[in-house]
Amino acid sequence: MEKKSLVIVHNVAKRHNIGTLARSATAFGVSELILVGRKDFNSFGSHGSALHLSFRHFYTLEQARQYLKDEDCDICGVEIADGAFAVHEQPFRKSTAFLLGNEGTGLSSKEMEICDFFVYISQYGCGTASLNVTIAASIVLHHFAVWAGFPERRRDGQKFVVAEKPVRQVRRNFCAEPLEVIVKERTEKKELGSYDWLNEGVIERNEELKEKTEDSFSCMPENKNETTTLSMLFDSDL
Repeated sequence: MEKKSLVIVHNVAKRHNIGTLARSATAFGVSELILVGRKDFNSFGSHGSALHLSFRHFYTLEQARQYLKDEDCDICGVEIADGAFAVHEQPFRKSTAFLLGNEGTGLSSKEMEICDFFVYISQYGCGTASLNVTIAASIVLHHFAVWAGFPERRRDGQKFVVAEKPVRQVRRNFCAEPLEVIVKERTEKKELGSYDWLNEGVIERNEELKEKTEDSFSCMPENKNETTTLSMLFDSDL
């Protein structure tokens, strides 16, 4: 079976990192970037590469974990944890989703609970305690791409050839569920008499209450005639 890499982003502290992370993910052949928590993000720094990347959104880590297990993917935490492997040892077995921690505090206990194993990046200098999220992701994703045997992209002169940009037809900097999921969600909200939050028994969102409150209307169409499937739209950075 063809191996693939994915990246999980769970409420990363600096949302502008998503753009540069998307650029690295595209360069190293990532199949999907999974956002957990907030749907909106800043694509600044992607230089248009986010258009070539598939995004998927979940409200909770458990929802993301279940999806990945259904896809037969390991979940690898990028963290200096007990029993962690040095990433250059390439301890991979199959398709893998990499979970990146907060730059300030690393992976939380809840994040670590869903991981099957951990890798860390060896350092050899004494000037810094850690790398930022995007740099760490680039190193880890490169090691996985080499291990998985991803074909190297064709080069033209001193750069790699970039594919033609696909066209998206929905909002920029936003990752949304398919239209049928959104319709179902709105129906459930109306049944509860509120657009502010959902009962945990309907969709487990209480752990992301603050983020959900901020974007509780963000998946609503901007006008009543908008009926296109909601996915993602990114503009290339100028």
